[in-house]
Amino acid sequence: MAEIVGRTPAACRQLASSARRRVRASQPSATTSAVRADDVVRDFKRAWEAKDITALIGLLDPAATATADSGGLAPTFLDPIKGGEQIARVWADLADRRLDTMSLLERTVNGQPGLVALEDGVIVTVFAFEVAGDRIKHIWVIRNPDKLRPWTMI
Repeated sequence: MAEIVGRTPAACRQLASSARRRVRASQPSATTSAVRADDVVRDFKRAWEAKDITALIGLLDPAATATADSGGLAPTFLDPIKGGEQIARVWADLADRRLDTMSLLERTVNGQPGLVALEDGVIVTVFAFEVAGDRIKHIWVIRNPDKLRPWTMI
């Protein structure tokens, strides 16, 4: 390689080492991304509790989707909700109807930041989030009691 580029072997090793450092430095760390995702979900929780639809819209990617799984055993929306603004409106409506009786806890869900909703001390919903950058791309809503059973020990 040194002959091809017209440098000494030591100079080539130094160039390669420098290039590797620059590549590593330009990539965000997994810790930074995880902290940012935690912050986005925390901000979403606060906006939801405050019933701040504008803040919710700002935290959702315009092309975000939300899907729910109730197994037919709990009420939820049947079709995926598409679009950040539409999701924000559904969540704001849910806040108006349910947040007075529901408490939200920040928890890790499948290795990602999430929320767990309790009513009268019973887990009724688990929300998992996919966050890219500083926006929520997808929300999974788990309301199926069979799938919530492992969450009884939080």
